[in-house]
Amino acid sequence: MSGVTKEQIAEARAVDLLDYIQSHEPGVLKKEGPGIYRHKEHDSLVYCKKYWYWNSRGKAINALDYLMEIRGYDFVEAVEALAGKNIRDIPSRSITVSTKPEPEKKKPFKLPWLKRCATFMFSYLQRRGIDSDIILRCMKNGSLYESKYHDEPVCVFVGRDDKGKARFACVRGIAGSLRKDIIGSDKRFSFCYPPEHPGSRHLAVFEAPIDALSHATLQKLEGWKWNGYRLSLGGTSAVALTAFLERHPEIIRVALYLDNDLAGRTNARKIKVLLQKDPRFSHIRVSINPPGTGKDYNDKLLHTIQKKREEQQHDRQKQAVVSI
Repeated sequence: MSGVTKEQIAEARAVDLLDYIQSHEPGVLKKEGPGIYRHKEHDSLVYCKKYWYWNSRGKAINALDYLMEIRGYDFVEAVEALAGKNIRDIPSRSITVSTKPEPEKKKPFKLPWLKRCATFMFSYLQRRGIDSDIILRCMKNGSLYESKYHDEPVCVFVGRDDKGKARFACVRGIAGSLRKDIIGSDKRFSFCYPPEHPGSRHLAVFEAPIDALSHATLQKLEGWKWNGYRLSLGGTSAVALTAFLERHPEIIRVALYLDNDLAGRTNARKIKVLLQKDPRFSHIRVSINPPGTGKDYNDKLLHTIQKKREEQQHDRQKQAVVSI
């Protein structure tokens, strides 16, 4: 592997993830019982009995996975962070450390470069059923563009603060399964598709940007009379949602459109309870609306499009018979 040795890789894989997080990200874990911790930003990531498990992804995870899949490091960066000089800063459980290690400095946020011709991205999103006008609206307001990540073409979904400054970005592979937050992204400002008309007091919440755009496309296809914000959580954590509600106290209704799987249904219920118990948000009416068809709202959109095509084909065949 270019840039790192096999010994460094082995050393990085051996790093204890709990030690790493407690040393370099103090405050990101909440204790839920003896020897049990839950990640505050990714509440499906749980530590129990010396074992980390990422419930929403259905897999175990180590420190190397954590840096790459959650913090956006590439492989070499993650290995160097864990197996280079920084590893000496991580306390060992078998050694009593008298001095508190300095937390690792976070890398500054920087948007990936913008590819002026978004042909691949446009084609990819249209194949996913997203309406072209919705794609163009996102491109125009600076929340969506095409780029490359490690030579792989990607869609870049951007989240901005109230002043229009980019604070968050995630990439979605066009040709592959890549999904990653850009290093330094602030989850509190996740991707949001704005309402058609200003003054909305409604918010729809999704796990991923493509689901939010799929919901907007379904509205256009089926003629729903609805006007509101569409927020992507970038997973199932409530960080982006609570931060959005803090910035938008006018919101009175929240609809949770999380995935129709165990993680999505479970976390939707948890988020509803969280909002109901928080005095700041207890006045908000919260509903849970998993897709009736498929795992997520992009599945539902593709199913709807296919059904409409079949109906149109049937009508054309019926008309052809009548004309004969």
